[in-house]
Amino acid sequence: MPVLNQIAYFQNRRDEVPNQELARELARTKNRKGIQEIAENLGHKNQNVQSDCLKVLYEIGYLAPELIAEYVDDFLGLLKHKNNRMVWGGMIALGTIADLKPREIWKQVDEVIRVIDHGTVITLVWGIKTLAKVASTKKQYREKLFPVLMRYLKTCIPRDVPTHAANVLCAVDDVHAQEFRTLLESRQNEMTPSQSARLRKAIKQSEAR
Repeated sequence: MPVLNQIAYFQNRRDEVPNQELARELARTKNRKGIQEIAENLGHKNQNVQSDCLKVLYEIGYLAPELIAEYVDDFLGLLKHKNNRMVWGGMIALGTIADLKPREIWKQVDEVIRVIDHGTVITLVWGIKTLAKVASTKKQYREKLFPVLMRYLKTCIPRDVPTHAANVLCAVDDVHAQEFRTLLESRQNEMTPSQSARLRKAIKQSEAR
């Protein structure tokens, strides 16, 4: 059976289980030919097929990001898609591979930031993760992206601060550690007890870096 026929749409399913199972199998077997078949159908004429294929790819990204890293340009292209599902799915995919393909993402980083600023909650979470991973790989990238990451931490709603802080940690170096901790401490009084505990954990982790 062709790999494409195993996605949810062609199984007459409306849930994501077939896509998740296919992703696990492709990752387990390192089936690059099958992954290529899925990637080639991101532009399928049927939007349900597009969506299922993207789901398969970013599910693979959770498990074995190196298997989808070569499709970084395809994921970047999805950030301009008219279907918002494809936009945030593309951002998830980028978030799984950003530390493997930082240079490619850096070339379009202004577009990535624009999409984050106007996107959904999922786009924001995975966009921050993407930027942080890129920033973690090179001083030049951090110089531009760390202030952007701090802006998100400063302006996001209180319940999102711990999540974003944890995602930004990989980009925190000696130069920026104090700024990171000071900002998090300034938002402590907005937190619930459980949120505050998560925030303290991020602060402590930044001290150990």
